[in-house]
Amino acid sequence: MTVFSHRRLLRNGSPVLVGRSEELQVLVSTVPRRSTVVMIEGEAGIGKTRLVDELLAHPELARLKILVGHCQPLREPFPYGAVIEALRGLVGTRLQTVSPVAGALRPLLPELTQLPEQPAPIGDPHAERHRTLRAAREVLAAIGPAVLVVEDLQWADDGTRQLLRFLMTDPPPNLSVVITYRREDLAGHLPLGSAYRPPDHVAGVLLQLGPLDADAVRTLATAILDQEPVSAEFANQLRERTAGIPFVVEELLRSVRTFPARLPEVVEVPVLLRDAFADRLSGLPELAHRIVHAAAVLGVPAGVEQLTLVAAIDPEHAELALVQLARAGVLHEVRPNQYGFRHLLARQAVYDSLEGPARRQLHLNAIAALRDVVPAPLVQLAEHSRRADRRADWLQYGEEAADLATDVGDPAVATGLLQQLLAEPDLPTEQVDRLATKLGSVAYAGLDQHDPVATLDRVLSDQRLSTAARGEVRLLLGRLMVRQSGRIAEARMVISQAVDELTERPDLAARGAAVLGTTFVGDVPLAEQRPWLDRVDAYLADCDDLELRTSLLANVLGSRLSIGDPQVLTDLSALPTTVHTVAERRQLARTRCNLADSCTTIGQFGKAREFLTSGVRLAAEAGSPFVVSTARSTEVRLDWYTGRWAGLAERATRLLGEYRDLLPVASELSLVLGLLALTRGEWPAASEHLSRTGVDNPADAITPIAIGGFAGLARMWLAQDDLGQATAAVQSGLQLVRHKGVWVWAADLAPVAVAVLPPADASRLVEEFAAGIAGRDAPLAQAALASCRGDHLSAEAEFRALGATYLAAQSSEHCGADLAALADWYDVLGATRDAARCRHDLRSRGTPSPSRRGRRGYGSELSPREQDVARLVAQGLTNREIADVLFLSPRTVEQHVAKVLRKLGVESRGQLTD
Repeated sequence: MTVFSHRRLLRNGSPVLVGRSEELQVLVSTVPRRSTVVMIEGEAGIGKTRLVDELLAHPELARLKILVGHCQPLREPFPYGAVIEALRGLVGTRLQTVSPVAGALRPLLPELTQLPEQPAPIGDPHAERHRTLRAAREVLAAIGPAVLVVEDLQWADDGTRQLLRFLMTDPPPNLSVVITYRREDLAGHLPLGSAYRPPDHVAGVLLQLGPLDADAVRTLATAILDQEPVSAEFANQLRERTAGIPFVVEELLRSVRTFPARLPEVVEVPVLLRDAFADRLSGLPELAHRIVHAAAVLGVPAGVEQLTLVAAIDPEHAELALVQLARAGVLHEVRPNQYGFRHLLARQAVYDSLEGPARRQLHLNAIAALRDVVPAPLVQLAEHSRRADRRADWLQYGEEAADLATDVGDPAVATGLLQQLLAEPDLPTEQVDRLATKLGSVAYAGLDQHDPVATLDRVLSDQRLSTAARGEVRLLLGRLMVRQSGRIAEARMVISQAVDELTERPDLAARGAAVLGTTFVGDVPLAEQRPWLDRVDAYLADCDDLELRTSLLANVLGSRLSIGDPQVLTDLSALPTTVHTVAERRQLARTRCNLADSCTTIGQFGKAREFLTSGVRLAAEAGSPFVVSTARSTEVRLDWYTGRWAGLAERATRLLGEYRDLLPVASELSLVLGLLALTRGEWPAASEHLSRTGVDNPADAITPIAIGGFAGLARMWLAQDDLGQATAAVQSGLQLVRHKGVWVWAADLAPVAVAVLPPADASRLVEEFAAGIAGRDAPLAQAALASCRGDHLSAEAEFRALGATYLAAQSSEHCGADLAALADWYDVLGATRDAARCRHDLRSRGTPSPSRRGRRGYGSELSPREQDVARLVAQGLTNREIADVLFLSPRTVEQHVAKVLRKLGVESRGQLTD
């Protein structure tokens, strides 16, 4: 047993920061000087908040506006909650000029009277949400240099995570963002919900705080005890008992009141805290005990009125008790007139010390105190009812809170509540079915959730579910898995099982059949999918439910058109022209967007644009985020084909970051990014993107996209003169086409296949291709067939008639086109390697190739050619590879690289790669 003595009073905390000096110095050297993203992780009590407080109090940050928001463990549904709390700190702050989009924050921040009027509703939740994100960025950009701090991100709602990800991906030049979190409590172990990397122009700091070592514990103890340095023996024992967690060290030392004082024997940290708080409360009057017990039961910062109601004491006495508790360092004024614990561990220690009957009575008091609050804090009422064993109230408030969370777009709260409700034993089957289908719908619809598939798996394991409800949830699970990479084959088995369970629900069974008949998903042969489509057609013959009918048509018409069914576009009479409900409008939007995607696949680009415009408008009116996401990726692919490349790579990259986990969207965006990289000779980027189109596992891919990926890879290898790799890619793509039985999708693959296969094989392929698309509505494939046959003049005319300008230009190179003009056109388009190839061909013919770029001097700026070289160096290409891409000599490339390094002020090409 270690013994020590002292004569002075204990401090409430260490007057100096202990063990984090290096971390603080890193933050002080970056945050005030440039836009910085700081991520601080560590377990409870490790000192994250103390480090942030020290940073914010540092003189270097005196000129910065400080905004702080906290995520709470027991929170009501409120998207963007912690960031909105932080922005409330701007009340009274003069805003610089902001655009009307900033008015999107007005409903969330009515206190900021300087905000513009709220803009008119868009209707699409995704677009509305994106406008809110832009509004927050506008406001933060308008307040001058600022630091936004969000604490305890492990408790954040999905909206807060998305808003922070948006701000941290492209912060205003004068904003730094600091977040703290406990990784072990994060859903998916990713603080922002998905992988994050700071952009190049933003400083990124990741601090992983660990326990203090014995020397730091000794320094901390000495500072808190305000005496001569404590012994090394005492410090070592103190570290053993507290695991080096600063908060536990402080609380344990505060509990030591007898002199000479003794440390307790080795015990678990939570017990240490409980005993420490019991000791600190022992000298306070009974009223103070009742107040602190009420605060522990409430679980969130509360005002005097609520604390007195829960504690059941006179308000006049409560204020005196609060003063005593604040002086003792037990409760703190977390925000103006709101009192709570400094740390969750402290709150838990007090809560655990309460006896069962007393704890239940306090929860009953909390229900009475909160019941008349407007708006009703349903999550808190549900939690207090659950802990007070008021089962009927818990079930009522819990379901109402889940419904509210669903309505306001907070799926994480809804999911957590519904899971808790379903954990209740002895629920009647009717109630289990209702809660389970609600949970299934929330998991299916919530684009921002971390693991909705696991949620639905847990629902299906509930043996209380009726067969029909189980089939409904299983169908939602299967449809959700279709969206996810690597799950399509498994999804088909799940949906097939769901259809078998839905004999009492033929409407839902038809929905499942429609998914199984979707032609462009997976590598199931078309012959096996047609019976499912026929089954849906049979159901449609007697279906008078307009919403369901339109939903089924979305799958059937999209599937049939994607394989070139000539009847679809000539007879759209089955498609309703007028709808009345939001649900009907949502399904009509899905149908039109599916038709737009299929039109893009077969080459009906004009029709695709028409369907896309009307579909997005309907989706915006109906509020359908997944439909909007697929429409946006379809538009990207359509713009690729039709030569609308200005800003296309940036748009596709941004969307990919937003929808990376949605297979149909992510794979389509990856295809376009890979094809764009090909035209610039960026082989590493092209390979990376094309590998994510489903080529590695066609059974779990969107088939036309995977076939396009094989075509892109073949073109890439052919451009690098690797005939073996190009042939392998072609053969893999052709194997998928033949297995699937849909030659309409070979429009991009067939021409490059003809270029790499032996003449006899190429000739047989052309005939097979021609037979496969005969009688099909497939103008893109027909143009490609002309190219395969060597009729480049016809191919150019057909591609140009479709509006496929890049493909038309490729064909024109074989028709005696003006290569100099074509090179300039490629330059404008952004196809720098194609432009270089044309100029190389001119040089090889002895024809001068005047550049549209002129011959002006560029001084310290990079010339267009140097920009091309710098971009390829940054991609990691060697001088020899760059020379091959740009059709230059290695010596010329070496000179360009030297100029690039000199002009950019860097010493090595590795710095460009970084």
